[in-house]
Amino acid sequence: MTSRLTASLTATLLLTTTLYTATTAHADDGPSVPPGTEATAAAPVELDANDPDLKLPEGATLAEPKVLDIKQVVEDESGEERREDTNADVKFALQAEVLFPKDSARLGAASKARLGAIAQEIKSQNATRIRVFGFTDDLGSSAHGDVLSKQRANAVHQVLDAELNDPGVTFEVRGYGEDYPIASNSSEEGRKKNRRVEVSFARGEG
Repeated sequence: MTSRLTASLTATLLLTTTLYTATTAHADDGPSVPPGTEATAAAPVELDANDPDLKLPEGATLAEPKVLDIKQVVEDESGEERREDTNADVKFALQAEVLFPKDSARLGAASKARLGAIAQEIKSQNATRIRVFGFTDDLGSSAHGDVLSKQRANAVHQVLDAELNDPGVTFEVRGYGEDYPIASNSSEEGRKKNRRVEVSFARGEG
């Protein structure tokens, strides 16, 4: 009885995660984001173990409550921009190719327009602490990737800071180089996904 109930609840929770693209949902075996960016879900709703509407088998008790953080992922058809929403955070991941020329940290007008839209979302969420993290693939030297990813994160930070123009907003800006890939570096398609800048912030902060 317990195992069937658990399986039913698990299936229901999985169905509530909505994907708007053909991307197949999967569980990550290792870290896909830098430490400190994992979402923390809100406290669960309290349940009264003595509620007569809870139909538990005789002698059964409620297990300790657990919070399952539901993640919603929206990715455009080209894969150039990806948005992840959880109970606590919003994260945008932009492929480096749509922001910068090859091996460069210079932003063009179109790139700044994309970042302007993200700045508007930051304002709508009243976020006051923004994380801007840069990443590369594993081609070239690790040292070069570290420098380029930080330069690109800095460039994105500068645009967002100017768009927000709010002294109450603070930024955490880092370059992680080839660390924390979100796809395999064995193919160009995967490396393209790994060359990215992520902008994340708390939902409804403030």
